[in-house]
Amino acid sequence: METLIFTKGLLVGFFLCAPLGPIGLLCMRRTLIEGRLVGMASLLGASTVDAIYCFVAGLGITFISNFLKHEEILFRITGGLIFVFIGMAVFLSRPSERAPETPGSGILRAYASIFVIMLANPIPVLIFTAVFTALGVSGWRGAYANTAVLAAGVFVGAGLWAPILTSVVSFFRTRFTSDKLHLANKISGALIFTFGILVGLTTVIRQ
Repeated sequence: METLIFTKGLLVGFFLCAPLGPIGLLCMRRTLIEGRLVGMASLLGASTVDAIYCFVAGLGITFISNFLKHEEILFRITGGLIFVFIGMAVFLSRPSERAPETPGSGILRAYASIFVIMLANPIPVLIFTAVFTALGVSGWRGAYANTAVLAAGVFVGAGLWAPILTSVVSFFRTRFTSDKLHLANKISGALIFTFGILVGLTTVIRQ
C-alpha cells in the first residue's frame, strides 16, 4: 500500500511539478550564471514546498482550503509582484563569465529564496487535492503516515528534475561567452518580468 502511494506521489511530483514557467527559468538562469550546485539547490527549494503543500492537502483541513479559494486573488497579485521585482533584478544584474569558485557559495541563499517564492503560491494545495482524488489515492487525507509517504514521493519526483535540468544547462554553459551570458540575463529577466505583469493583469481582468 505504502509503495503504491509513494509511486503515485513520485509520478505526480515528476510530471505535475516539472520546472516550467518563471521558476524553471530562474533555476536555469542560476545554473547558467552561478553554477550547477546553485541551480540544484534552487530546484530542491521548489521541491520542498511542493512536498509541504502536498502534506497540507492531505491533512484535509477545510478552513485552509476555503481560505486559499477566497484569497486566490491576493495570492496571484502577490506572486505577480514578486516575479516583477525578480525580473527587474535579473535584468539589471551583471553576470560573471565564470561560476563562483568557492564550494557551496550561494547554495543556501538559492534554496531559501526559491522556497520563499514558492510559499507565496499555495494554490498547489488545491491542485494536489484534486489530482490525488482523481487518481483514487485513498486513505491519505487525514492519515499522517500515508500523507507523509505521498509527500515524500512528490518531493522525490519533483527533485529528480534538479540533476536532469542542471546537467543539460551545464552542458551548454561552456559554450557561452561573457556577452552571451549577459544576453541570457537580459532575456530571462525580461521574460520573468513579463510573466509577473501578465499574472497581475489577468487577475484584474477576471474580476
